[in-house]
Amino acid sequence: MMKILKKNQLAILVIALMLITAGYLNYNTNYNNDNSVFTSMEVDETTLGSIGDATLVSSGEIVDNNETIEQTDNSIINETNSGNEVLTSANVKDDEDDNYFTNSKLEREKMYSQMLETYEKILENTGISNEQKSVAQEEINKINNTKNAIMISENLLNTKGFEKNVIFINGESVNVVIKKDEITTEEIAQIQNVVQRELNVEIENIHIVNK
Repeated sequence: MMKILKKNQLAILVIALMLITAGYLNYNTNYNNDNSVFTSMEVDETTLGSIGDATLVSSGEIVDNNETIEQTDNSIINETNSGNEVLTSANVKDDEDDNYFTNSKLEREKMYSQMLETYEKILENTGISNEQKSVAQEEINKINNTKNAIMISENLLNTKGFEKNVIFINGESVNVVIKKDEITTEEIAQIQNVVQRELNVEIENIHIVNK
């Protein structure tokens, strides 16, 4: 019995050592891989800093770059920094505008999806009368038709040069938001023509806003 016990203990010990060794090798491999990626990232950041995109790197590196430029020519620093600030501000503004149109369409789609889901549950409810189900089906059809009309309108406006646009419908009122500093009288007429035809609304109910 003692010999058998010792053999079992020895076998367990060997297996445990194998698992520990495998775990260490796996950890060591992952650690080395992580370090390799990190080193690669550092090299990329250094490269970016060297070609003048210091604003994309850490603040510490920006200070170092500015100090180096200051030793060369203070006037160059002021001109360069001012230019970067204007460019950065413009890029941020464009990103915010793009996000506005993207997020607005996502929120609108989410709202319509929730409405459709509500009406579909009514259709599935065995305790609801056929008359109520008929009303729910009509609302589903209206929502789907409205979604299709909005999509067509936005695509048509896009082809006319209004690449960033979003349409909101609130009852009989239609709001059209366009990304443009100024909208001419001719452009307003183009927008109204598309929206009136596709959404079947009166011109006086169409409100156009530039962003």
